[in-house]
Amino acid sequence: MASLKDLRNRIASVKATQKITKAMQMVAAAKLRRAQEAAEAARPYSQRMDRVLANISASMEGKDGAPALMAGTGKDDVHLLIVATAERGLCGGFNSSIARKAREHARELQKNNKTVKILCIGKKGKDALRMEFGSIIIDLIDIREIKRMAFSDADVIGKKILKLFDDGEFDIATLFYSEFESIISQIPQAQQIIPPKIAAEENAEADTSYDYEPDEAEILKDLLPRNISVQIFRALLENGASEQGARMSAMDNATRNAGEMIDKLSISYNRQRQAQITNELIEIISGAEAL
Repeated sequence: MASLKDLRNRIASVKATQKITKAMQMVAAAKLRRAQEAAEAARPYSQRMDRVLANISASMEGKDGAPALMAGTGKDDVHLLIVATAERGLCGGFNSSIARKAREHARELQKNNKTVKILCIGKKGKDALRMEFGSIIIDLIDIREIKRMAFSDADVIGKKILKLFDDGEFDIATLFYSEFESIISQIPQAQQIIPPKIAAEENAEADTSYDYEPDEAEILKDLLPRNISVQIFRALLENGASEQGARMSAMDNATRNAGEMIDKLSISYNRQRQAQITNELIEIISGAEAL
């Protein structure tokens, strides 16, 4: 059984931890609003970009000269998994859920005899995957110094991925991130960005006929590389909001758990102290009676 001194030290230690988790919860709450607004503001632009690409791809169907970023290499032998996570932990299951989705996808590809390469954005993704897939992680992009994500930051990553594609390093690229839904709900996503996968609802708008100036191939030459950066930018903004929401929820739970632990330790301390006082009184009374 722990001594009274040990219990006092334990209570003090848990109280100190509770102060830290409470502070982290408040910081995450302060950051969340701005991160959520940025993520929600990026969604319409990203979705509209997808619709425009759907329309142009439909108008080019059956024509020659479609860019490789749109049509692909014609193979699906080598897959690049772009795993975007946070640089820091203490945010619940945010990082592990993204890594789990990427891990399952990688295993499925390897099961089908595909070559898999992994590019990590954020160190937590690499930490989660390196035990099983360390040999196929080709790069880690450090985003620790980025205080507020800007399109220029995503554009640098996009250009690195485009260079890998131009060098023939992969055939298909899939982006993994977490879409922000609420403070308690962040949904891991796997989005194929090279070649882009056109969703069924986006094809509905592709039925509308447009005239393009200059021609579709010329537009796609500029639009497709930009779309890679746009999708990465959106994913990183979604991750930013998801991370803060998950951290806020995790630290709130940790603060509550610390409070419950303090209550239990305080009860144990008071009971042990009461028993000690009772024993001392019994010894005093016994000694008085002996006289």
